[in-house]
Amino acid sequence: METHYIPGVLALMAMLPLTALGFRPASPGRDGRDRWFWLALGLATLSPMAWVLFQVANSWLTGLTTALSVTVAACLLLFAGLCRLTPSAWRMVRLLLPYLLALMVLAVLASASPQGRLGLGAPSFWIDLHIVVSVATYALVTLAAVAALAGALQERALKTKRASPLSRALPPVAESETLQVQLLALSELVLGVGLLSGMAVLYYEQGVALRLDHKTLFSVASFLVIGGLLIAQTRAGVRGRAAARLALSAYLLLTLAYIGVKFVHQVLLTGHT
Repeated sequence: METHYIPGVLALMAMLPLTALGFRPASPGRDGRDRWFWLALGLATLSPMAWVLFQVANSWLTGLTTALSVTVAACLLLFAGLCRLTPSAWRMVRLLLPYLLALMVLAVLASASPQGRLGLGAPSFWIDLHIVVSVATYALVTLAAVAALAGALQERALKTKRASPLSRALPPVAESETLQVQLLALSELVLGVGLLSGMAVLYYEQGVALRLDHKTLFSVASFLVIGGLLIAQTRAGVRGRAAARLALSAYLLLTLAYIGVKFVHQVLLTGHT
């Protein structure tokens, strides 16, 4: 194995125990958040974070590997906090961890290609703020999309009266919808800050506050979709699969803005894998 793959592979392996625990049958009277769950969650969270710190030790990298590994680390960190605050949030692990494992595999595969470094045209405060809010927004919307998918699967199981092992392991419909709304509301707030900080960075670097590129358009579209979904849920009572489709649409738009642009530049245009 080439040496540049080793840190990512180690981080990937550290996520496997939590993934396995997510598929463990629940025992009566136990909510699943026992000491083994927390140990596995801590290991799964700290390992990607360590890989991220290893990558950006000198300066922030703008490549696909950093974007994916930061996404995984941020999602796990927020998921750990969510599990502490919401009793049923841990049940999303069966949907969340396989997806994050897939992202980590892509990050490891992309680590062979060179990554660019962030320019220093803007003051470090605005750059740091924009990075933090961008990562936080994407992680929040990821968790919201998982909660929306969980709610849609539960709703389908109730309508068909055919509960599956997956539906039994997920949070109830009402709790999934509550999680989805709370996470989307927070992500809308953070995304708004991210758009403003991005405008500040662009102004200091290029002297203009707005540039209509793919990333900006997808981010603004995500902001509008999330805002529209929140209004529809609070005023029109949109729930279930309709709400899930809108939440997943917002997630897709942010994916195209945050990761899709990097994938196009690093893999499709440059030919690196």
